[in-house]
Amino acid sequence: MPTILDRLRLSYGQKLFLLASVPLILAAAAIAVVVSWQARAMSEREIRALETQLIETKKDELRNYVTQARNGFYFIYGSAAPDDVAAKTRVAQILAAMIYGEDGSFFVYDYDGNNLVSPRRTEMIGRNWSGLTDSEGTPITDRLIEIARQGSGYHSYLWPKPSTGEEARMITFVLGFQDWQWAVGTGVWIDDIVEQVAAAQAGVQQQVRRTFLYIGGITLMALLMVFFSGLMMNLRERRLADAKLKELTQRVFDAQEEERGRVARELHDGISQILVGVKYALDVARRRLSTGDARAGDALERGQENLSGAIQEVRRISRDLRPGMLDDLGLGPALKALADDFSTRTGIETNFETVVFRNRLDREGRIALYRIAQEALTNIERHSGASRVEMDLRGHRRGATLRISDNGTGIDPDTPKGRPGIGLRNMQERMDQLGGTLRVLSSRAGTAIEAQIPLTHLLPPEEGSSQPPRASA
Repeated sequence: MPTILDRLRLSYGQKLFLLASVPLILAAAAIAVVVSWQARAMSEREIRALETQLIETKKDELRNYVTQARNGFYFIYGSAAPDDVAAKTRVAQILAAMIYGEDGSFFVYDYDGNNLVSPRRTEMIGRNWSGLTDSEGTPITDRLIEIARQGSGYHSYLWPKPSTGEEARMITFVLGFQDWQWAVGTGVWIDDIVEQVAAAQAGVQQQVRRTFLYIGGITLMALLMVFFSGLMMNLRERRLADAKLKELTQRVFDAQEEERGRVARELHDGISQILVGVKYALDVARRRLSTGDARAGDALERGQENLSGAIQEVRRISRDLRPGMLDDLGLGPALKALADDFSTRTGIETNFETVVFRNRLDREGRIALYRIAQEALTNIERHSGASRVEMDLRGHRRGATLRISDNGTGIDPDTPKGRPGIGLRNMQERMDQLGGTLRVLSSRAGTAIEAQIPLTHLLPPEEGSSQPPRASA
């Protein structure tokens, strides 16, 4: 099933770059999200803690203001009767005079909601403000009187700031004078706290953006490193691939020339000489016939024998190039015929054993094992000096294995390591193409070659059962 990368028709280098860069980008994005989330959460906690601390400081400040004001007139309040108008007037005057800062002042309401003291907003004095609310609908006067009846407490609401004339958040501390039924208090605006919190939040946002920029810059640098590293690797691999391609092309040419030379030698040393003998026998027979010599028949018979030998030699060369038995009967009979022909031609005792495969090898597997057997027997004939060869073909759960062993002298230990002959290289390349393995075991007692083809090159039972029963692999 084609993948998304395959559908995009990307090159191998582009696919490799995407596979390296996409996880990096996703990881960097995840890190950025987690870091920003944690930074925001931590900063929000710190900002809330700062806001709470500043508000508590303001509340303590308000309490101190009211306490100091009460201490200033407590000697009057403590000795006056509940209906002492003169004492109340004197205390109201003292509170009206307690103005601090640009906006600070004290206020007084009686429990009926009438304003008695308001130095910053004198228009409120003498009027009843029950039911007064701010722009958000928060009760003001009624809530302050309720807190005063309970003793003391804090209340927050919006109230015009004298220095600016604009509404701002205010915190008020109110204290109840139960004998006179007064609610005495003062308040401070916390817009400076709001500004500090907003500045802190802006700083957090800026820090998060800076963190994103840092992570983005690091990710970009990593992507550039991946890109340039991939580019260098691609150039290096391309040079190596070009070198290997040139080497492989040269080896193909060498193999072709070697095969052509072998065929030419066999044609010259075998068929050519036999045909020369046929021509000589026919010339002798023609002369004897012209002279009426009775031995002309003998010459023709020798020519016929030589011609039969030429036909057999052509068949042998053709079988070596592409044995028809491999396609018609399978690998087992083809290897058996190859072993018998090798034994007859060289005089080396050759034993071949196999079992009937339940699944036949596919075409590529048959050709590969047959060519490996040819290469191995050729090397044995040329280099081993062996007197006995064992060939074994088996099928198993992992696939199929061809083992060829001899009792010769083994591979020359002086051969440079890693530079095998062209025959062994051809065997290894055939196994690599099929995903198989090739093992070469050599000692003074002989050499063994094991070629294993994976299970993927064995046909399924349905296809294998359709083949003739006599086929072995």
